[in-house]
Amino acid sequence: MSQSPSQIAYDLLTAEDDGRVCRDIPEKACNAKEANFAIHVASLSMSKMADGLVDPKLILSWLLTTAGAPAAIIGMLVPVREAGALLPQLFTAGHIRNMAQRKFAWAIGAFLQGAAASGMALAAFTLQGWALGFSIIALLTLLALARSVCSVAYKDVLGKTVAKSVRGTATGTASSIGAGFVIGFALLLTFVGEHKLMLVQVGLASAGLFWIFGSLNFLRLAEEKGANEGGGNPFTLALENASALKQDKQLFWFILTRALLTATALAPPFMIALGGANDVNTQAFQGLGLLLLASAGAGLISSYIWGRLADRSSRKTLALSGLMGGLALALSVVADLLGWLNSIYMLPLLLFGLMIAYQGVRLGRSTHLVDMADKDDRAVYTALSNTIIGVVLLAGSIFGVVGTLFGAHSVIGLFALMCFAASACALRLNEEQH
Repeated sequence: MSQSPSQIAYDLLTAEDDGRVCRDIPEKACNAKEANFAIHVASLSMSKMADGLVDPKLILSWLLTTAGAPAAIIGMLVPVREAGALLPQLFTAGHIRNMAQRKFAWAIGAFLQGAAASGMALAAFTLQGWALGFSIIALLTLLALARSVCSVAYKDVLGKTVAKSVRGTATGTASSIGAGFVIGFALLLTFVGEHKLMLVQVGLASAGLFWIFGSLNFLRLAEEKGANEGGGNPFTLALENASALKQDKQLFWFILTRALLTATALAPPFMIALGGANDVNTQAFQGLGLLLLASAGAGLISSYIWGRLADRSSRKTLALSGLMGGLALALSVVADLLGWLNSIYMLPLLLFGLMIAYQGVRLGRSTHLVDMADKDDRAVYTALSNTIIGVVLLAGSIFGVVGTLFGAHSVIGLFALMCFAASACALRLNEEQH
């Protein structure tokens, strides 16, 4: 009997035997293991490709800067995206995890993200200035809220429909496909010349289609009802255990370090605005493809190295990434003052350094939190950390106002100081890996 495409792909990517695969998932999921695996890879790949086309740090900030939107609006992009995806989880996680079949939650979330991206494409084709800025922020809010639903639901669906032995293969394959697509899109942007704006507009429309197709595909999963444990409310858990901040000084220093390091996530839109502050037609500002390449390349090159370092010392990882982020941002201010940003390569190079630091922050903070907390405290520490960081990210929109009043270089200077302060705070953490 000939094999289906999903069976062939499953065999090539996993090389697992049936006994091991079917040990920790329901019978219905086991009988459809190849199809479920292929559905996860396809839907998650489409979601990650869409993410790359609607990147607030680069794509949306470049679009709004091109359209003449003010820094106050551009500065809201990352706070709205990050806080909007994080804070709602604290209130909705319990309800979503009480659903018997959570594939519907992910599918609805992906469909709404697709609708939001399609709306952004329409706005990008028809609006300019403040009108475009407000429209993008409103649609990005919807996209972030929908993303928060997907984030809560996905891991639970993955656990019910794909065996533990091949889950990493499924998500890793999708991540690789998404990264390859973003690099291809970046290369296309690098060589299209005068048509970057149209390509970005078409990219937004394509992101909408990717999410919608991924949503419809995800509904095909064979997911059994039940297994709806874990329906607690993280926000309630955080409030009930707020005293842990006083009782555990290490938790306090960790959250303070993480809060200061949000500068590495908030800074890229202001770097884009800095590149286009004097003349949106400068070579540096038009190098969107190189900026995307720098961002994607930083993740591919540095993630493994940061992961290895975090396993040895997450404390030093956070300190080093804070120092690197601060240096990249401080050099951005110097480059602006000296006129070096006129070079098409300078801004991508600086962004490359910042995004390497950002990858270190991501891996260092997750490793440190897991290692510093035992199994009884981990849920409390995670809920407290996510609640506080969500509020900090939302408050980060004030930097957009600062940028409007005093210029993007002043905000980047503040972010540099935050990174240097975070590096110093990280050194007060314990060596949890020893």
